[in-house]
Amino acid sequence: MNEKDKHLASSIYMVLATLFITSLVVSNLIFQKFFYWNPFGWFQFEVSVGILPYPITFLITDIISEIYGKKKANQVVVTGIFASFFSVLIVLIANYSPATEWSPVNDGLFTKVFGLSPVAVMASMMAYLFAQFIDIKIFHFWKEKTNGNHLWMRNNFSTFSSQFIDTFTVVLLLTLFDVLSWDVFGSLLLSGFLFKVIVAAFDTPLLYLAVYFFRKRFGLAKGEEIKEFL
Repeated sequence: MNEKDKHLASSIYMVLATLFITSLVVSNLIFQKFFYWNPFGWFQFEVSVGILPYPITFLITDIISEIYGKKKANQVVVTGIFASFFSVLIVLIANYSPATEWSPVNDGLFTKVFGLSPVAVMASMMAYLFAQFIDIKIFHFWKEKTNGNHLWMRNNFSTFSSQFIDTFTVVLLLTLFDVLSWDVFGSLLLSGFLFKVIVAAFDTPLLYLAVYFFRKRFGLAKGEEIKEFL
């Protein structure tokens, strides 16, 4: 790989990592709002708006795993952890800073919206650690077993498994911390998991498109990874 291609590969990696971290941090900040979604007419999803950017993180780690390798995917996951905890620190400082009398957002409103963010991040990070590392491990397990073939298989198998673990863990922890009621545990678990499964199924063509672009641009063989870049 020449220097120009190394620079391009590095730039794309940074963009993917940025999208990953932004999606993760934002999902933790907006999680307290829940909404209904009934696309099929026979099942009504009840999910947090924090779930909307979250599937993007699994798509990105699958792209990075396929093109840049397991090590680079794990690096993005660890970076996301630090970014999330740093965002919590900023929220805590902002929450304990007294508002002026003329502030459009007073202390009570700010605490109501962002006060539970540390709890959410703690629950999310526990789920995130389990889910993302399992996602990457399963992805590469099937990649080795299939000799780089059947991308759809490792994408969906890894995502379905990790998304269930993620959903179960985060809903359980938020319930244990009394953020959510046990009455909604089952419905949120089912809604959250099914929502993520549907999104994962629809993002498979996007993964194929991204992998096709990388292989064509960088001359990669099926299953080959970019080992060196700036």
